[in-house]
Amino acid sequence: MWKQYTVITACIAGTTPTSAWLPTFFRSSPSSTTALSVQNIILSPSEDPTTFDSYKIGNARVHRYARDATDSDAEYVMWYHGRSIEMQQDTETRLPPLSTGRIGRATSRNGLIWEKDTVGSVSEDIPGVSLGLNQDAWWSFDVAHCGLGNVLLPMSTPAVLAEGGVYLMYYHGGNFEETPLAEYMPESSAATDVVVQGMKMRIGVAVSQDGVTWGRVEGDDPTGAMVVPFDKKDPNSWENVAVSDMPEELYCAWPDVAVDLRKDTEDDTSKNDEPKSQDSFLMYYSTMLKDTKEKCIAYATSADGFRWKKQGICLRPSDPQDQAGCARCCVFQDASYDAATSTWTPESEWKMLYEGVSPNDGKHRILWAVSQDAKTWSKKGIALDVGADGTWDCGGVGSPHIIRMDDGTERMYYTGQGADGSTSIGVAKLSTENGKQTWIREQASFSFS
Repeated sequence: MWKQYTVITACIAGTTPTSAWLPTFFRSSPSSTTALSVQNIILSPSEDPTTFDSYKIGNARVHRYARDATDSDAEYVMWYHGRSIEMQQDTETRLPPLSTGRIGRATSRNGLIWEKDTVGSVSEDIPGVSLGLNQDAWWSFDVAHCGLGNVLLPMSTPAVLAEGGVYLMYYHGGNFEETPLAEYMPESSAATDVVVQGMKMRIGVAVSQDGVTWGRVEGDDPTGAMVVPFDKKDPNSWENVAVSDMPEELYCAWPDVAVDLRKDTEDDTSKNDEPKSQDSFLMYYSTMLKDTKEKCIAYATSADGFRWKKQGICLRPSDPQDQAGCARCCVFQDASYDAATSTWTPESEWKMLYEGVSPNDGKHRILWAVSQDAKTWSKKGIALDVGADGTWDCGGVGSPHIIRMDDGTERMYYTGQGADGSTSIGVAKLSTENGKQTWIREQASFSFS
Protein backbone atom coordinates (compact mmCIF):
# COMPACT_ATOMS: atom_id res chain seq x y z
CA MET A 1 0.00 0.00 0.00
CA TRP A 2 2.73 2.49 0.97
CA LYS A 3 4.79 1.68 -2.11
CA GLN A 4 1.82 2.39 -4.35
CA TYR A 5 1.03 5.60 -2.46
CA THR A 6 4.55 7.03 -2.56
CA VAL A 7 5.11 6.27 -6.24
CA ILE A 8 1.81 7.85 -7.26
CA THR A 9 2.15 10.93 -5.08
CA ALA A 10 5.69 11.44 -6.32
CA CYS A 11 4.30 11.56 -9.83
CA ILE A 12 1.71 14.13 -8.73
CA ALA A 13 4.47 16.32 -7.31
CA GLY A 14 6.34 16.06 -10.60
CA THR A 15 9.35 14.22 -9.19
CA THR A 16 11.04 10.98 -9.98
CA PRO A 17 9.63 8.28 -7.67
CA THR A 18 12.83 7.12 -5.96
CA SER A 19 13.56 5.93 -2.44
CA ALA A 20 13.54 9.60 -1.43
CA TRP A 21 9.76 9.40 -1.34
CA LEU A 22 9.56 6.43 1.03
CA PRO A 23 7.99 7.30 4.41
CA THR A 24 10.73 8.52 6.72
CA PHE A 25 10.15 5.79 9.24
CA PHE A 26 11.53 3.42 6.59
CA ARG A 27 14.70 5.44 6.04
CA SER A 28 16.86 8.15 7.54
CA SER A 29 15.88 11.77 7.04
CA PRO A 30 17.61 13.78 4.28
CA SER A 31 21.09 14.84 5.24
CA SER A 32 22.49 18.27 4.44
CA THR A 33 26.12 17.34 5.21
CA THR A 34 27.11 16.96 1.57
CA ALA A 35 25.06 19.98 0.54
CA LEU A 36 26.90 22.35 2.87
CA SER A 37 30.20 21.79 1.07
CA VAL A 38 28.79 23.50 -2.02
CA GLN A 39 29.27 27.24 -1.88
CA ASN A 40 26.09 28.57 -3.48
CA ILE A 41 23.78 27.18 -0.78
CA ILE A 42 22.51 29.91 1.52
CA LEU A 43 19.85 28.06 3.57
CA SER A 44 19.26 24.42 4.52
CA PRO A 45 16.83 22.51 6.76
CA SER A 46 17.44 22.97 10.48
CA GLU A 47 19.43 20.28 12.24
CA ASP A 48 17.14 20.40 15.28
CA PRO A 49 14.48 17.73 14.54
CA THR A 50 11.86 19.62 16.59
CA THR A 51 11.84 22.70 14.33
CA PHE A 52 9.22 23.33 11.65
CA ASP A 53 11.81 23.11 8.83
CA SER A 54 13.83 20.09 9.93
CA TYR A 55 12.81 17.89 6.96
CA LYS A 56 12.62 20.08 3.86
CA ILE A 57 12.48 23.74 2.86
CA GLY A 58 11.49 25.58 -0.31
CA ASN A 59 10.05 28.53 -2.21
CA ALA A 60 12.22 31.31 -0.78
CA ARG A 61 10.98 34.85 -1.40
CA VAL A 62 13.55 37.55 -0.72
CA HIS A 63 13.20 41.32 -0.48
CA ARG A 64 16.01 43.84 -0.21
CA TYR A 65 15.25 47.35 1.00
CA ALA A 66 16.37 50.32 3.06
CA ARG A 67 14.32 51.79 5.90
CA ASP A 68 14.58 55.24 4.30
CA ALA A 69 16.22 56.91 1.32
CA THR A 70 19.28 58.00 3.37
CA ASP A 71 19.94 54.53 4.79
CA SER A 72 23.05 53.10 3.12
CA ASP A 73 22.74 49.70 4.80
CA ALA A 74 20.22 47.52 3.01
CA GLU A 75 18.33 44.79 4.82
CA TYR A 76 17.42 41.45 3.32
CA VAL A 77 14.39 39.49 4.50
CA MET A 78 13.49 35.99 3.35
CA TRP A 79 10.24 34.14 3.83
CA TYR A 80 10.17 30.43 3.00
CA HIS A 81 8.20 27.34 3.87
CA GLY A 82 9.38 24.15 5.49
CA ARG A 83 8.19 20.77 6.65
CA SER A 84 9.19 19.13 9.93
CA ILE A 85 10.32 15.55 10.39
CA GLU A 86 7.37 15.10 12.74
CA MET A 87 4.86 16.18 10.07
CA GLN A 88 6.50 13.95 7.46
CA GLN A 89 6.50 10.92 9.76
CA ASP A 90 2.88 11.32 10.92
CA THR A 91 1.32 7.97 10.03
CA GLU A 92 -2.22 9.24 10.62
CA THR A 93 -2.12 11.66 7.67
CA ARG A 94 -1.45 11.16 3.98
CA LEU A 95 -0.18 14.53 2.86
CA PRO A 96 1.42 14.87 -0.57
CA PRO A 97 5.25 14.62 -0.53
CA LEU A 98 6.00 18.34 -0.70
CA SER A 99 8.18 20.75 1.27
CA THR A 100 5.09 22.66 2.45
CA GLY A 101 4.18 22.71 6.13
CA ARG A 102 4.59 26.09 7.81
CA ILE A 103 6.14 29.43 6.80
CA GLY A 104 9.25 30.91 8.40
CA ARG A 105 11.47 33.94 8.12
CA ALA A 106 15.20 34.74 7.96
CA THR A 107 17.27 37.94 7.73
CA SER A 108 20.60 38.91 6.21
CA ARG A 109 22.90 41.90 5.73
CA ASN A 110 24.27 40.78 2.35
CA GLY A 111 21.74 38.27 1.00
CA LEU A 112 24.21 35.40 1.28
CA ILE A 113 24.67 34.74 5.00
CA TRP A 114 21.31 34.22 6.67
CA GLU A 115 20.03 33.97 10.23
CA LYS A 116 16.75 32.16 10.79
CA ASP A 117 14.13 33.73 13.03
CA THR A 118 13.87 31.04 15.71
CA VAL A 119 11.30 32.97 17.74
CA GLY A 120 8.70 33.69 15.10
CA SER A 121 5.24 34.96 15.88
CA VAL A 122 3.94 34.19 19.35
CA SER A 123 0.41 33.82 17.96
CA GLU A 124 1.25 30.75 15.84
CA ASP A 125 0.88 27.07 16.72
CA ILE A 126 4.61 26.34 17.24
CA PRO A 127 7.71 28.50 17.84
CA GLY A 128 9.89 29.78 15.02
CA VAL A 129 7.22 30.28 12.37
CA SER A 130 5.69 33.39 10.85
CA LEU A 131 2.55 31.62 9.65
CA GLY A 132 1.62 28.25 11.09
CA LEU A 133 -1.33 25.92 10.70
CA ASN A 134 -4.77 27.46 11.03
CA GLN A 135 -6.26 26.54 14.39
CA ASP A 136 -9.38 28.70 14.24
CA ALA A 137 -11.68 26.20 12.50
CA TRP A 138 -11.24 22.57 11.49
CA TRP A 139 -12.85 23.19 8.09
CA SER A 140 -10.38 25.91 7.06
CA PHE A 141 -8.37 25.28 3.90
CA ASP A 142 -4.98 25.54 5.67
CA VAL A 143 -5.23 23.32 8.76
CA ALA A 144 -3.00 20.49 7.44
CA HIS A 145 -0.15 22.29 5.65
CA CYS A 146 0.76 25.75 4.32
CA GLY A 147 3.06 26.81 1.51
CA LEU A 148 4.43 30.24 0.63
CA GLY A 149 3.46 32.02 -2.57
CA ASN A 150 5.09 35.42 -2.22
CA VAL A 151 5.15 38.58 -0.11
CA LEU A 152 4.41 42.12 -1.24
CA LEU A 153 6.02 44.87 0.83
CA PRO A 154 4.64 48.38 1.50
CA MET A 155 7.21 50.18 -0.64
CA SER A 156 7.21 53.95 -1.13
CA THR A 157 9.76 53.34 -3.91
CA PRO A 158 11.13 50.05 -5.33
CA ALA A 159 13.94 50.22 -2.74
CA VAL A 160 12.58 52.11 0.27
CA LEU A 161 10.16 50.67 2.79
CA ALA A 162 7.11 52.82 3.49
CA GLU A 163 6.21 53.61 7.09
CA GLY A 164 2.87 52.38 8.35
CA GLY A 165 2.21 50.20 5.31
CA VAL A 166 0.83 46.70 5.18
CA TYR A 167 2.63 43.56 4.04
CA LEU A 168 0.62 41.06 2.00
CA MET A 169 1.52 37.37 2.10
CA TYR A 170 -0.04 35.16 -0.54
CA TYR A 171 0.08 31.50 0.37
CA HIS A 172 -1.66 28.20 -0.29
CA GLY A 173 -2.77 25.41 1.97
CA GLY A 174 -4.51 22.10 2.28
CA ASN A 175 -6.77 20.53 4.87
CA PHE A 176 -7.52 16.94 5.80
CA GLU A 177 -10.17 16.47 3.12
CA GLU A 178 -9.60 13.13 1.39
CA THR A 179 -9.60 12.87 -2.39
CA PRO A 180 -8.92 9.77 -4.51
CA LEU A 181 -5.44 9.68 -6.00
CA ALA A 182 -7.08 8.52 -9.21
CA GLU A 183 -8.31 12.11 -9.73
CA TYR A 184 -4.72 13.29 -10.20
CA MET A 185 -3.41 10.43 -12.33
CA PRO A 186 -3.85 9.23 -15.93
CA GLU A 187 -6.39 6.43 -16.27
CA SER A 188 -3.64 3.86 -16.79
CA SER A 189 -2.15 4.78 -13.40
CA ALA A 190 -5.40 5.13 -11.49
CA ALA A 191 -5.47 3.64 -7.99
CA THR A 192 -9.10 3.66 -6.95
CA ASP A 193 -8.47 2.36 -3.42
CA VAL A 194 -5.92 5.02 -2.40
CA VAL A 195 -6.72 8.51 -1.06
CA VAL A 196 -4.59 11.54 -0.33
CA GLN A 197 -5.18 14.43 2.09
CA GLY A 198 -4.39 18.08 1.57
CA MET A 199 -4.08 17.82 -2.21
CA LYS A 200 -7.09 20.01 -3.04
CA MET A 201 -5.07 23.12 -2.29
CA ARG A 202 -6.50 26.63 -2.18
CA ILE A 203 -5.01 30.13 -2.00
CA GLY A 204 -5.30 32.64 0.83
CA VAL A 205 -3.76 35.91 1.99
CA ALA A 206 -2.45 37.22 5.30
CA VAL A 207 -1.52 40.77 6.31
CA SER A 208 1.13 42.17 8.62
CA GLN A 209 2.47 45.52 9.79
CA ASP A 210 5.98 44.28 10.54
CA GLY A 211 6.49 41.17 8.39
CA VAL A 212 6.79 39.01 11.52
CA THR A 213 3.28 38.61 12.94
CA TRP A 214 0.54 37.83 10.44
CA GLY A 215 -3.24 37.83 10.45
CA ARG A 216 -5.26 35.80 7.99
CA VAL A 217 -7.82 37.59 5.83
CA GLU A 218 -10.89 35.40 5.41
CA GLY A 219 -11.92 34.94 1.79
CA ASP A 220 -15.39 34.39 0.39
CA ASP A 221 -15.04 30.61 0.16
CA PRO A 222 -16.48 28.67 3.14
CA THR A 223 -12.95 27.38 3.85
CA GLY A 224 -11.63 30.95 4.16
CA ALA A 225 -9.72 30.80 0.88
CA MET A 226 -9.90 33.58 -1.72
CA VAL A 227 -8.93 31.48 -4.79
CA VAL A 228 -10.22 27.91 -5.14
CA PRO A 229 -10.19 25.27 -7.91
CA PHE A 230 -12.75 26.02 -10.62
CA ASP A 231 -15.67 23.58 -10.68
CA LYS A 232 -18.28 24.00 -13.42
CA LYS A 233 -20.94 22.36 -11.27
CA ASP A 234 -20.46 24.88 -8.47
CA PRO A 235 -22.47 28.05 -9.25
CA ASN A 236 -20.24 30.04 -6.90
CA SER A 237 -17.20 29.23 -9.04
CA TRP A 238 -18.56 31.20 -11.98
CA GLU A 239 -18.70 34.40 -9.93
CA ASN A 240 -14.89 34.50 -9.85
CA VAL A 241 -14.22 33.66 -13.51
CA ALA A 242 -13.91 36.26 -16.28
CA VAL A 243 -13.66 33.84 -19.25
CA SER A 244 -16.19 31.34 -20.59
CA ASP A 245 -13.65 28.66 -21.50
CA MET A 246 -12.04 28.29 -18.05
CA PRO A 247 -11.06 24.62 -17.58
CA GLU A 248 -11.86 22.78 -14.37
CA GLU A 249 -9.02 22.61 -11.85
CA LEU A 250 -7.97 20.12 -9.19
CA TYR A 251 -5.94 22.52 -7.05
CA CYS A 252 -4.71 26.14 -6.90
CA ALA A 253 -1.30 26.65 -5.30
CA TRP A 254 2.04 28.52 -5.30
CA PRO A 255 0.61 31.96 -6.11
CA ASP A 256 2.99 34.62 -7.42
CA VAL A 257 1.52 38.13 -7.38
CA ALA A 258 2.95 41.02 -9.38
CA VAL A 259 1.80 44.63 -9.51
CA ASP A 260 1.44 46.22 -12.92
CA LEU A 261 3.05 49.62 -12.31
CA ARG A 262 1.85 50.87 -15.70
CA LYS A 263 -1.73 50.86 -14.44
CA ASP A 264 -0.91 53.67 -12.04
CA THR A 265 0.00 56.01 -14.87
CA GLU A 266 -3.03 55.33 -17.05
CA ASP A 267 -6.02 57.64 -17.15
CA ASP A 268 -8.83 56.80 -14.79
CA THR A 269 -11.41 57.00 -17.56
CA SER A 270 -11.79 55.36 -20.93
CA LYS A 271 -12.50 57.03 -24.26
CA ASN A 272 -16.21 56.89 -23.44
CA ASP A 273 -15.62 58.72 -20.15
CA GLU A 274 -16.44 55.52 -18.27
CA PRO A 275 -14.38 54.37 -15.29
CA LYS A 276 -11.50 52.20 -16.41
CA SER A 277 -10.87 48.87 -14.70
CA GLN A 278 -7.68 49.14 -12.64
CA ASP A 279 -6.79 45.48 -12.13
CA SER A 280 -3.21 46.28 -11.15
CA PHE A 281 -2.67 43.01 -9.25
CA LEU A 282 -1.72 39.99 -11.37
CA MET A 283 -1.66 36.50 -9.87
CA TYR A 284 0.03 33.51 -11.51
CA TYR A 285 -0.63 30.18 -9.81
CA SER A 286 0.05 26.49 -10.36
CA THR A 287 -2.84 24.18 -11.11
CA MET A 288 -3.69 20.76 -12.52
CA LEU A 289 -6.47 20.50 -15.10
CA LYS A 290 -9.18 18.01 -14.25
CA ASP A 291 -9.77 16.68 -17.77
CA THR A 292 -6.23 16.40 -19.12
CA LYS A 293 -4.22 16.10 -15.86
CA GLU A 294 -1.86 18.76 -17.23
CA LYS A 295 0.14 20.80 -14.72
CA CYS A 296 -0.23 24.40 -15.94
CA ILE A 297 0.14 28.00 -14.84
CA ALA A 298 -3.09 30.02 -14.70
CA TYR A 299 -3.57 33.69 -13.95
CA ALA A 300 -6.09 35.97 -12.29
CA THR A 301 -6.46 39.74 -11.87
CA SER A 302 -7.59 41.97 -9.02
CA ALA A 303 -8.12 45.64 -8.30
CA ASP A 304 -7.42 45.37 -4.58
CA GLY A 305 -5.30 42.22 -4.12
CA PHE A 306 -8.08 40.39 -2.25
CA ARG A 307 -10.90 39.69 -4.73
CA TRP A 308 -9.77 37.86 -7.84
CA LYS A 309 -11.14 37.05 -11.29
CA LYS A 310 -9.67 34.08 -13.11
CA GLN A 311 -8.55 34.84 -16.67
CA GLY A 312 -7.65 31.35 -17.86
CA ILE A 313 -4.47 29.36 -18.50
CA CYS A 314 -1.40 31.33 -19.60
CA LEU A 315 1.23 28.57 -19.80
CA ARG A 316 0.80 24.90 -20.73
CA PRO A 317 3.27 22.05 -21.26
CA SER A 318 4.45 22.15 -24.87
CA ASP A 319 8.24 21.96 -25.13
CA PRO A 320 10.59 19.02 -24.46
CA GLN A 321 11.81 20.70 -21.27
CA ASP A 322 8.31 21.14 -19.77
CA GLN A 323 6.21 18.47 -21.47
CA ALA A 324 5.55 16.82 -18.09
CA GLY A 325 4.35 20.02 -16.46
CA CYS A 326 4.76 23.74 -15.73
CA ALA A 327 4.64 25.11 -12.19
CA ARG A 328 5.95 27.53 -9.51
CA CYS A 329 6.79 30.74 -11.35
CA CYS A 330 8.14 34.22 -10.69
CA VAL A 331 6.77 37.03 -12.87
CA PHE A 332 8.25 40.53 -13.09
CA GLN A 333 8.59 43.48 -15.45
CA ASP A 334 11.85 43.84 -17.28
CA ALA A 335 13.87 46.88 -16.27
CA SER A 336 16.82 48.95 -17.48
CA TYR A 337 19.64 50.04 -15.18
CA ASP A 338 21.03 53.58 -14.97
CA ALA A 339 24.58 53.37 -13.62
CA ALA A 340 24.74 57.14 -12.99
CA THR A 341 21.86 57.07 -10.53
CA SER A 342 22.03 53.36 -9.53
CA THR A 343 18.33 52.99 -10.28
CA TRP A 344 16.17 50.57 -12.25
CA THR A 345 13.39 51.77 -14.59
CA PRO A 346 10.56 49.36 -15.54
CA GLU A 347 10.31 48.44 -19.22
CA SER A 348 7.28 47.25 -21.20
CA GLU A 349 8.28 43.58 -21.49
CA TRP A 350 7.39 41.02 -18.85
CA LYS A 351 9.49 38.01 -17.89
CA MET A 352 8.53 34.75 -16.26
CA LEU A 353 10.85 32.20 -14.67
CA TYR A 354 9.10 28.90 -14.01
CA GLU A 355 9.65 25.22 -13.35
CA GLY A 356 9.44 22.84 -16.25
CA VAL A 357 9.39 19.08 -15.78
CA SER A 358 11.07 16.97 -18.43
CA PRO A 359 9.36 13.69 -19.35
CA ASN A 360 12.76 12.19 -20.18
CA ASP A 361 14.30 12.24 -16.69
CA GLY A 362 11.47 13.60 -14.52
CA LYS A 363 13.69 16.44 -13.27
CA HIS A 364 12.61 20.04 -12.69
CA ARG A 365 14.51 22.83 -14.42
CA ILE A 366 14.08 26.60 -14.35
CA LEU A 367 12.83 27.86 -17.70
CA TRP A 368 11.87 31.33 -18.86
CA ALA A 369 9.33 33.09 -21.05
CA VAL A 370 8.55 36.66 -22.14
CA SER A 371 5.36 38.63 -22.76
CA GLN A 372 4.30 42.09 -23.88
CA ASP A 373 0.95 42.05 -22.08
CA ALA A 374 1.54 39.65 -19.15
CA LYS A 375 -1.09 37.35 -20.66
CA THR A 376 0.37 35.66 -23.74
CA TRP A 377 3.79 34.14 -23.21
CA SER A 378 6.59 33.06 -25.52
CA LYS A 379 8.87 30.34 -24.15
CA LYS A 380 12.63 30.86 -24.41
CA GLY A 381 14.13 27.66 -23.01
CA ILE A 382 16.29 26.80 -19.99
CA ALA A 383 17.40 29.56 -17.62
CA LEU A 384 19.08 27.35 -14.98
CA ASP A 385 19.75 23.64 -15.47
CA VAL A 386 20.16 20.98 -12.80
CA GLY A 387 23.55 20.69 -11.14
CA ALA A 388 26.23 18.23 -12.18
CA ASP A 389 25.99 14.66 -10.92
CA GLY A 390 26.75 14.42 -7.22
CA THR A 391 26.06 18.09 -6.45
CA TRP A 392 23.44 19.27 -3.99
CA ASP A 393 20.98 20.30 -6.74
CA CYS A 394 21.53 17.50 -9.27
CA GLY A 395 18.01 16.18 -8.66
CA GLY A 396 16.19 19.33 -9.72
CA VAL A 397 15.97 23.12 -9.47
CA GLY A 398 12.87 25.29 -9.17
CA SER A 399 10.85 27.92 -7.26
CA PRO A 400 12.88 30.86 -8.66
CA HIS A 401 12.73 34.39 -7.27
CA ILE A 402 14.55 37.44 -8.64
CA ILE A 403 15.85 40.57 -6.93
CA ARG A 404 17.72 43.48 -8.51
CA MET A 405 20.85 44.94 -6.96
CA ASP A 406 22.19 48.50 -6.76
CA ASP A 407 25.19 47.59 -8.92
CA GLY A 408 23.00 46.62 -11.87
CA THR A 409 23.15 42.86 -11.36
CA GLU A 410 20.26 40.48 -10.83
CA ARG A 411 20.21 37.64 -8.32
CA MET A 412 18.10 34.49 -8.34
CA TYR A 413 17.14 32.51 -5.24
CA TYR A 414 15.97 28.99 -6.01
CA THR A 415 15.21 25.63 -4.43
CA GLY A 416 17.49 22.73 -5.26
CA GLN A 417 17.01 19.03 -4.66
CA GLY A 418 19.70 16.42 -4.28
CA ALA A 419 19.77 12.84 -5.47
CA ASP A 420 18.63 11.74 -2.00
CA GLY A 421 15.59 14.07 -2.00
CA SER A 422 17.10 16.66 0.37
CA THR A 423 16.36 20.31 -0.39
CA SER A 424 18.14 23.62 0.21
CA ILE A 425 17.99 27.20 -1.04
CA GLY A 426 20.68 28.29 -3.47
CA VAL A 427 21.63 31.47 -5.27
CA ALA A 428 22.64 32.35 -8.84
CA LYS A 429 23.45 35.60 -10.64
CA LEU A 430 22.85 36.84 -14.16
CA SER A 431 26.07 37.13 -16.11
CA THR A 432 26.38 39.06 -19.38
CA GLU A 433 29.20 38.18 -21.77
CA ASN A 434 29.41 39.15 -25.44
CA GLY A 435 25.81 40.28 -25.31
CA LYS A 436 24.57 36.92 -24.03
CA GLN A 437 22.95 36.62 -20.61
CA THR A 438 23.42 33.43 -18.56
CA TRP A 439 22.44 32.45 -15.04
CA ILE A 440 25.43 31.06 -13.16
CA ARG A 441 25.61 29.73 -9.61
CA GLU A 442 26.88 32.49 -7.35
CA GLN A 443 29.72 31.90 -4.94
CA ALA A 444 28.67 32.64 -1.39
CA SER A 445 31.13 34.43 0.87
CA PHE A 446 31.45 31.67 3.47
CA SER A 447 32.57 28.08 3.80
CA PHE A 448 32.09 25.15 6.14
CA SER A 449 34.98 23.15 7.55
